[in-house]
Amino acid sequence: MTGRHQVRLGAVQQTLFIPLAARAAETRRKHPVLRDPKAAEMLESIDFDTARYGRGAGGFVTVLRTAIIDFWVRGFLAAHPEATVVELGTGLNTRFERVDNGQVHWFDLDLPDTIELRGNFFADTGRRRMIAASVLDEDWLPAVAQSPGPYFFVADGVLVYLPEDQVMATLTRIAARFPGSLTALDTYPKRTFDQQHRLAARRGIEARWAWACDDPRALERFGLEVRESVTITRPPRAMRAQLPFRYRFLIPLADPLLGRAMAVTLFRASSPAAAGQDATARAGGAG
Repeated sequence: MTGRHQVRLGAVQQTLFIPLAARAAETRRKHPVLRDPKAAEMLESIDFDTARYGRGAGGFVTVLRTAIIDFWVRGFLAAHPEATVVELGTGLNTRFERVDNGQVHWFDLDLPDTIELRGNFFADTGRRRMIAASVLDEDWLPAVAQSPGPYFFVADGVLVYLPEDQVMATLTRIAARFPGSLTALDTYPKRTFDQQHRLAARRGIEARWAWACDDPRALERFGLEVRESVTITRPPRAMRAQLPFRYRFLIPLADPLLGRAMAVTLFRASSPAAAGQDATARAGGAG
């Protein structure tokens, strides 16, 4: 389409249009749970397949997932204003624009084709930098380590596309390099995993999820301590009170259908040995 950016992205990278379209649609509501005018601007300037990615592809779920992580990042920055946040598989996310406090240091990391697309809408600054790399690489870790701590890593709608062994290797690497750091990510049980495969097939979406996780606490053996785990129908209590009335009314009604469809979890990195000791202590206490 003349005047619009033509995109050439890999199959998984193309799924970035799902949350982008969801945030743009939410922004147009009278009382949105989040405002993202930049998403609407980008959506209007990119030529993409709206039939596959732009029409009701989990918008309600995606927006609430995004809002929950925004809430955690804001809380982190309230306690650590000059800390570093790293968006893994950032896509066309605009979390920096939503939570920037004027002091935070920020990295937007994604594959080269996505970073090339981002370059049409964002520019590096003294506090914000784009990195063209895979989350599976190790080359980007030293760059982050040079930025002031503490550290908060966000993997929003990303890790589910990786096989389990690659997910665990990535999380273990981050935990070992940045002990005490926080990581927020979403997980999906096998039932939702199977539903995504059927939905993707109907929509002609080539990308498929590769990792199912029935219990986020299973990740604790890799050196990740669960700080908080919520669902989109039961978000953090303090956040719930801030939601527009429409959401406060709808999410209890959606709980029977969506309450177990996914989890959004905030982890703190510790050593694998410490994680094992904690698990043993909990088991002893449970007895």
